[in-house]
Amino acid sequence: MKSMWIRRRAAPALVLACAALASCGGGQQVQAFRPTRVIALGDESSVIVDVNADQNGRKYTVNGLLSPTSDPNTLSCQANPIWVQFLATAYRIVFPECNQQPNAVANPTGRIRAQPNAHVADIPTQIDAQVAESPFTSTDFVTVMVGMHDILDQYAQFPSIGEAQLTANLEVAGTTLGLQVNRIADTGAKVLVSTVVDLGITPFAIAEHAANSDTNRAALLQRLTARFNAAMRSSIENNGHKIGLVLADEYFDSVVTIAGGGGFVNVTTPVCDLSQSHQVPPSAFDCTVDTLIPDGNAANYLWADNLLLSAGGHNALGQLVLSRAQNNPF
Repeated sequence: MKSMWIRRRAAPALVLACAALASCGGGQQVQAFRPTRVIALGDESSVIVDVNADQNGRKYTVNGLLSPTSDPNTLSCQANPIWVQFLATAYRIVFPECNQQPNAVANPTGRIRAQPNAHVADIPTQIDAQVAESPFTSTDFVTVMVGMHDILDQYAQFPSIGEAQLTANLEVAGTTLGLQVNRIADTGAKVLVSTVVDLGITPFAIAEHAANSDTNRAALLQRLTARFNAAMRSSIENNGHKIGLVLADEYFDSVVTIAGGGGFVNVTTPVCDLSQSHQVPPSAFDCTVDTLIPDGNAANYLWADNLLLSAGGHNALGQLVLSRAQNNPF
């Protein structure tokens, strides 16, 4: 499906190859890097919340159940993994928030420092929280994806504040994030940093485009996202040896531009039935495979709610990140 506000980018095959292969930020690994820990920084896209203190936490996507016939309240945090779980599982690393019996491991080494609604300004606090427990080491993978809420906050000030000033503010935020990524890399840890998914292709953008006639709001959100991502990219030390850059924005833009891209059959509609959400505002946090819209599918709908990726979206992002992790010359 092609939306009228999506500008053309590189051919999707090139986008997917660039996002996955080391030729866009490094070379072939001489010896595969195997982390002993995965440490997740960022916002709710990287969060598992152990609500019931039973090591079976909830996620901000379509939460899975133990089985298709299980009670609606019988969640399985191992089902429908988010992108950082996808990466961690590949290296047999477990997060304490999802360490279910009967196969729970002793002393899981994964750490989630990410927080819901986090902004770039929260990343130093997340870094400091990790250092206070255990400093970064050369055998750590640190994942970073944040900036969505910075972009949304700036967008909310339009048109009272013009696009030029909003863009300048976001370029400062993007640069600040890049410097924090460099700070982590300077400790010897290996960093996998993802660009923010293009907010101009979200269901939120579609609704804003329909509700406002002053300008093409989806295109505005796309430009703001692009400038934030560009500032972050230009400020990281991207020689491939310390930092792996994941181009989530370009990948998902290509998915939306081509009908059926990435195997997704719906790239415009949230798959979660948000009328069943108890969150304020409604969100995917309490969404499960039992609370989807009619005929909705968590695997082939791109969006869980107006801004957050579905289980299928997380799977695609997880594969993208794992490909970068395995191909970068760390």
